[in-house]
Amino acid sequence: MVEKVYPMTLEGKEKLEQELEELKTVKRGEIIERIKVARSFGDLSENSEYESAKDEQAFVEGRITTLENMIRFAEIIDNEGVDNDEVSIGKTVTFVELPDGDEEEYTIVGSAEADPFSGKISNDSPIARALIGKKVNDEVTISTPGGDMLVKITEVKKS
Repeated sequence: MVEKVYPMTLEGKEKLEQELEELKTVKRGEIIERIKVARSFGDLSENSEYESAKDEQAFVEGRITTLENMIRFAEIIDNEGVDNDEVSIGKTVTFVELPDGDEEEYTIVGSAEADPFSGKISNDSPIARALIGKKVNDEVTISTPGGDMLVKITEVKKS
């Protein structure tokens, strides 16, 4: 069986490792304490505190497993062989929508560290797939669920 590889930046891997450490050392202990307190309330069949704590425990244990897997199979992206003006994972790209000129900026990261609300998009997203390998001043058609858009890359920089 081939395991999934998780491309990510070194910063992204370190962030996942910090989250894993927090879950293992702090969150697990907090949940165990909540379960102990809830058990002291008596009848577990009608104890919503106990059920809530057990649900949270299941979620945290699942997240720990996921993070351990992602870290184990992380592939740190190395941009050494990539031109400075070429779009790739780990770089920030700025482009202008044509013809109206709306400017957008995204950092392209692996799916494990994507966070669209902070401008980090997955390398698997339609925008990133269209831009990866392109260079400054290239015009690119990006196919999105909302339709095609034509953009011109204005800047590429290392994150």
